[in-house]
Amino acid sequence: MTGRIRISFHSRVFLTTLALCWILVGTVMFFQYRREKEFKAELLDAELQICNNRIIEGLADGVAIETLVSDSLAPFCPLRVTLIDRDGTVFYDNNSRTPMPTANHNSRPEVIAARAKGVGRAVERYSESDDDIYFYSAKAGDNGLVVRSAALYTHNLREFLRADSSVLWLMALMTMAMSLVAFFATRRISQSIIRLNRFAERAERGESIYDDCAFPNDELGSIAGHIVRLYVQRDREHREALALEHDRTRLKKQLTNNINHELKTPVASMLVSLDLLRDHPELPEARKEEFIRRIHDNALRLSSLLKDVSTITRIEEAPEMIERQPVDMRGLIDSIVADARLRTDVRIDVDVPPLTVKGNRRLLESVFSNLIDNALTYSGCSVITIKADSAGNFTFSDNGSGVPDDALPHIFERFYRVDSGRSRATGGTGLGLAIVRNAIAFHGGEISVSNDRGLKFTFTLSPEA
Repeated sequence: MTGRIRISFHSRVFLTTLALCWILVGTVMFFQYRREKEFKAELLDAELQICNNRIIEGLADGVAIETLVSDSLAPFCPLRVTLIDRDGTVFYDNNSRTPMPTANHNSRPEVIAARAKGVGRAVERYSESDDDIYFYSAKAGDNGLVVRSAALYTHNLREFLRADSSVLWLMALMTMAMSLVAFFATRRISQSIIRLNRFAERAERGESIYDDCAFPNDELGSIAGHIVRLYVQRDREHREALALEHDRTRLKKQLTNNINHELKTPVASMLVSLDLLRDHPELPEARKEEFIRRIHDNALRLSSLLKDVSTITRIEEAPEMIERQPVDMRGLIDSIVADARLRTDVRIDVDVPPLTVKGNRRLLESVFSNLIDNALTYSGCSVITIKADSAGNFTFSDNGSGVPDDALPHIFERFYRVDSGRSRATGGTGLGLAIVRNAIAFHGGEISVSNDRGLKFTFTLSPEA
């Protein structure tokens, strides 16, 4: 709401805590003040009751009232003594400044209490007879007699009955100290709330959040820190997932475009050959066989392309669906090499110890068959060497022509060709080395390539534990 006064969390908590502290301390101070005044009133009342007892006892012994009053020592003089009979009539009052009171005193609160309980008092009551304020203390005697002693409210009496101000000052200082402690305590609590609120505002605006926010070392700070770290982790995972999804979408689009491009040439060649065979049945048999061979070669190329695309898609889209089992690498490599030796005169040397890898046999076959086919097709080599150690570190090298250094960073990219015309002429799909890289990554390894008197591939396939 616009124009609304906003009070910070720290201010609200502090003011609430401060109000509770002041209410608590104020209540304690109030009751302590009342209790101390009551205690002092009881002390004065006890002193005056002693005087009343002496007068009652002296009257019972026949001592004159004037003698008894003059002998009574009160803590605050002069002391006014009044004798009241059963009917409430005052028959003695030593106050010489005014005439004898004529009003009925049975309605006075201290007299009522004395007749009911034996003793009674009235603190700071106004006297109509002499227009002064007194502290009254009354005691009931025999035959309905009430003796009442009254101390005039002089400066000394007021000071005596006043509560000790040092206690009030002490309580005030304690309150100030509590307020200061409450300020820093609520400020510490509010730091976590303020920082968490800033974090929420930045998150709402979509700004980058880092988990380096320092929170107080307490329960609230720990919770706030956990929230920020959890958000940062989830945000990082979300951004990584978005980036991965973006890369996948880009790669899918690129793959689709490349496939469409790769399909055009063989399909066009097949259509041209088929059209010629359909429209010219009079062609010589040699020409017909040439067109049929061309259709067959392009069909094989399409089949290889679809197979390679299927392999890459399966590795990237559903790796969890690919079966894993122990694979004898020495036996797998010997089988692939034996098949390759039937197709070439190139010498293939194998130095691989007994080694078992937990993985997918078909993907592992594709690694070595693609590397061998790539070397036989493009390198012009005379020797291929496959080596490995017991830790699963492999090297695959040939003594061919290698590739230009500027082509090395791109050699594993899909459909990348160092010599595109030559690659298409040999029937390559441009996906062989991309399949090699993805298959090795599926098995938790990485592959690198370098020019070393030919191409040299280095990769690791972790043996089964």
